[in-house]
Amino acid sequence: MTLNDYLPLLVMMVLALVFVGAAVLISRIFSPKRPTVEKSAPYESGILPETEPAQRFPVKFYMVAMLFVIFDVEIIFLFAWASRFNDLGWYGIGAVAIFTAFVLETLAYVWKRGALDWNVKHRARYMTAADREAA
Repeated sequence: MTLNDYLPLLVMMVLALVFVGAAVLISRIFSPKRPTVEKSAPYESGILPETEPAQRFPVKFYMVAMLFVIFDVEIIFLFAWASRFNDLGWYGIGAVAIFTAFVLETLAYVWKRGALDWNVKHRARYMTAADREAA
């Protein structure tokens, strides 16, 4: 390999740095210098809510999204491994076995913690005090 083989990588790094620098510069130029109190409020569009929400937004949706990303990335790694299966041999099988063991351990952990339980009847906020003591 010669230095010319790394030229596309260098060009991509320079383009990325130029893009980041331009984005920071443009946001600094066009950002408001003295925002109003309404725009500094923690809500979108500067509109304050008339009432507070009845309950907190469930984090369950974000947990499912993160779990999807974890297992989606696993499939990508397994596809890359499967495309080079003959070249990797037993080393590749061992590496994928260790990787899969970690992913299965993650699945067992989130299953045990109840992140995959969508049964509303078993959630603590819907249980009575007697149900909580029994559980």
